[in-house]
Amino acid sequence: MTAITLIEDAATLNSRLASLDLAGRLSLVASLGGRAVFTTSLGIEDQVITAEIGNHRLPIEVATLQTGRLFPETLTLIDETESQYDIHIVRYEPEKADIDAYAEKYGLNGFYESVEARHACCGVRKLKPLARALSGATIWITGLRRGQSTNRADTPFAEFDPERNLIKINPLADWDIDAIRAYVADNSVPVNPLHARGYPSIGCEPCTRAIKPGEPERAGRWWWENDEKRECGLHVHEEATVAAQ
Repeated sequence: MTAITLIEDAATLNSRLASLDLAGRLSLVASLGGRAVFTTSLGIEDQVITAEIGNHRLPIEVATLQTGRLFPETLTLIDETESQYDIHIVRYEPEKADIDAYAEKYGLNGFYESVEARHACCGVRKLKPLARALSGATIWITGLRRGQSTNRADTPFAEFDPERNLIKINPLADWDIDAIRAYVADNSVPVNPLHARGYPSIGCEPCTRAIKPGEPERAGRWWWENDEKRECGLHVHEEATVAAQ
């Protein structure tokens, strides 16, 4: 399938998904054929999507990037989520050789020293495992929301990802945090206890802190950096083609 076709398909999907509820959005995506992969960080948004996939028995693979630096609470939640929804969450881990090479060049916690070192760590622990998770996939589903940060304010429901040559689906793009919390409460969705301790966005333990009152949701990620648009690279690429909204 050509990039032009995928761009056109993403634009069509973006319009169709806008009028559906979450169950309808995921069911539509699951009906498209091909390999659909949902990558979860076990954050509260992702737990909502996992609940819908599990409860409706949708043919969507669920995967997570087990970076080797996750909070113990996150690791426990993986097992709890699998049990509650009778699903298997595939773990993708970094290669030991890559971790060793990073530590030799930057030091194990060298990511605190420079943006270059931090991006290199995310590359080893997240981007390379993600590439394996999405190998052969036609659709990538994420928990991105417009309200998470200014960098994500224009998140569409569907977009073409030119780096990975697939369609990326963001079924919660228009959900706010209050709607997320209401769904969790109404449906007894298991969530990371760190959320109740001031961690709205949870990544690797060394790179995540609780936020202060009034701070944006993702202010606790890589807090030592000054760039307000800081990301790990999973959802940022230089030539993103976004479907018209």
